Amino acid sequence: MAAMLLKSPKSPPPDAETLGLQALAFLVADDDRRNRFLALTGIQGDQLRAIATTQHGLGAVLDYLLGFEPLLLEFATEIGVEAAIIATQRRKLPS
Repeated sequence: MAAMLLKSPKSPPPDAETLGLQALAFLVADDDRRNRFLALTGIQGDQLRAIATTQHGLGAVLDYLLGFEPLLLEFATEIGVEAAIIATQRRKLPS
């Protein structure tokens, strides 16, 4: 009798807020990424914690990644999701 291979169920994508938090952690984990993010957004380092606590802030972080495809793809690869999922989930947060 041939053995049946069972596919493991595909896990749901992270929710929008989780993706925003993961994106913020991704950006601040690397000095170059963090410094570029701060310089281009005008955000001060001491404001990062506040950004992590609001849906608007997390949406802005995802907008930043969505605006620079190489960084978006690097992030998507690191967390194991398709970049399109990030864009879809972004729409669930306020502008």
